[in-house]
Amino acid sequence: MAKRTTNPFLSRSFQRTLNAMTSTAIRVGTKTLKKALHTPPVVSKPPATKTRSTKPLPTTAVGQWISGTASGVSGAKRYRLYKPPGIRRGERLPLLVMLHGCLQNAQDLADVSQMNRIAARERFFVLYPEQSSLSNAQRCWNWYETRSGRAQSEADAINATIDQVCLKQAIDPGRLALAGLSAGGSMATLLVTRHPARFQAVAMHSGIGPGVAHSSVTAFGAMRGQRQASLPLAVLPEGEHLPALLVIQGSADSTVAPSNGPFAARQWADTEGAKSGPPRTVQRGARYAAHVTDFKVGGRLVSTLCEIRGLGHAWSGGASGCSYSDPKGPDASRMIWTFASKQFARTRQANIQPG
Repeated sequence: MAKRTTNPFLSRSFQRTLNAMTSTAIRVGTKTLKKALHTPPVVSKPPATKTRSTKPLPTTAVGQWISGTASGVSGAKRYRLYKPPGIRRGERLPLLVMLHGCLQNAQDLADVSQMNRIAARERFFVLYPEQSSLSNAQRCWNWYETRSGRAQSEADAINATIDQVCLKQAIDPGRLALAGLSAGGSMATLLVTRHPARFQAVAMHSGIGPGVAHSSVTAFGAMRGQRQASLPLAVLPEGEHLPALLVIQGSADSTVAPSNGPFAARQWADTEGAKSGPPRTVQRGARYAAHVTDFKVGGRLVSTLCEIRGLGHAWSGGASGCSYSDPKGPDASRMIWTFASKQFARTRQANIQPG
C-alpha cells in the first residue's frame, strides 16, 4: 500500500498526479500549488484511442508469446515474454527488458512499441514485467518511493524476474538491456543504478532519472521540472562503469517536463566525467525532427540525449490506434534496439583477449 498522509485528500491528489505519468490529457491548475494539490485534475480522453488493445499481438504467429510468474524475496511478478523462432541448440540470444507506464500492462506496451516485430527479425528475447494493481491502483511502478525503500524493493523484484527468465530460456547473460516508458523508464534507470554491471544499455523514454525524487511530494515537483539536489547515481568499483543510457524526450510533453530528459543525460555523463559533443539534427520524411547529443569520455559513449520536437507524452513512432502513441515521431523501438546492439558489440569487443 502507498504511504498515507494525515490528509486523505492530499494523498489522493498526489496519486492522481503521479498516474498522469502516461497521460497527455491531465492539466493541473496553476493558480497556486496548494490549490492544485487539493483539486482533482481534469481528464479529457484523447479522441479515437483505446486504453487497452483488443487485437492479438501481430507477432504471435511468429515465435512464442509466453505468460509467467516469477517469485522472489521482494514478491512475485507476472510477466509476458516474447521468444523468437528458430533458436538453435546451444545458441544464446540477447534479452531486452521493457517496463510499461501507468495504466498499461505488458500487452499494451508490446502493442504500442511493436518491439516483438523487431525481435523476430533481429532475433532477441523481449521480457515485459507487469506491475500489480495491488502494488499501485493504476499499475504505475513506484519509482519515486526510495525514502521508504518501496522503489528499491520493486526494482529487486524485477531483477529477480530477469534472473528466473534467464535460467529458463536460451538467453546470453552478457547481452542484457533495459528500457521503459514514463514511470517504467524511471524504474529502469533506478534498477540499473542498483545493478550497473548486469546491463550493457538502458533507455528511458519520457521518464525521470534516478535520485531526483524520494517520495510522492518530490516526485510531483520532479514531474514539473523542479528538482532537489540529487543523490549520486551509483558507487562504482574501480574499473566499472554505468551502462550507456539513451534518453528519449518529447519537447511537447505536458506530463513530464521536457527538462527532465537533458538533466538525466547530463547527470549520467557527469558520473563518468563525460563531455557533450556537438548536437545533430536527424529527420526522416515527414516525421518529427530529433536533436541528438552524445556524451563521451575517452571515445566511450556514456549517454545519448534524443530530444524530439513536437512529441508529447507518448511512445515515439508507436502503432496507430493505441493510447500513449504518436506514429509521427521517429521510431523509438528501432532506436532502442540499435542503441542496445551497439553496446553489446562494444562490450564483446572489449572482452576479447589478445592471443
